[in-house]
Amino acid sequence: MEEPMEAKGPKLPPSLQLPPPGAGKVGTLTRGRMAIRNRRVANWSLTGDRWAAQKAVSRVLETARSWGYTRPDDVAMEQTVRLLVGAAVADEGKRISLHVADQEEMLLVVVLSHTAAEPDEDVLVRLAAVPGVSSCGTDAGPDGRRVWALLETTPPRRRTPAA
Repeated sequence: MEEPMEAKGPKLPPSLQLPPPGAGKVGTLTRGRMAIRNRRVANWSLTGDRWAAQKAVSRVLETARSWGYTRPDDVAMEQTVRLLVGAAVADEGKRISLHVADQEEMLLVVVLSHTAAEPDEDVLVRLAAVPGVSSCGTDAGPDGRRVWALLETTPPRRRTPAA
């Protein structure tokens, strides 16, 4: 019997962990729900169309700034959100869900496509290249495919020259 593969990157909190592969039928979604608890959270349901990315960027930026976060800068946050939403919209579902939460003094941004699409590993390479992305991941679960990124909110440490 094969052992399950370990996920790459940091372990997700229990509120984001998924059931083991094969727990449901392939291509069929059950009525599962993602749960984020014990932290500030905002979420929206958006139509899965070409305007979803701009709506998502506006909502995430407004929320992060209202929570007092000044980092990551607008460009990095916009790039991250556009990549996340673009991956979900490419799954061709009618709607997507956008979630933003505090995650140990960082920002967690999760987008669900609500389709049974296969995870696209290519998006992870693009997300990892965005300045300020601490970690990222993609998986498929009972509530659909989800793509997430964890964003650093503290400024990088300045290096001092050695004397």
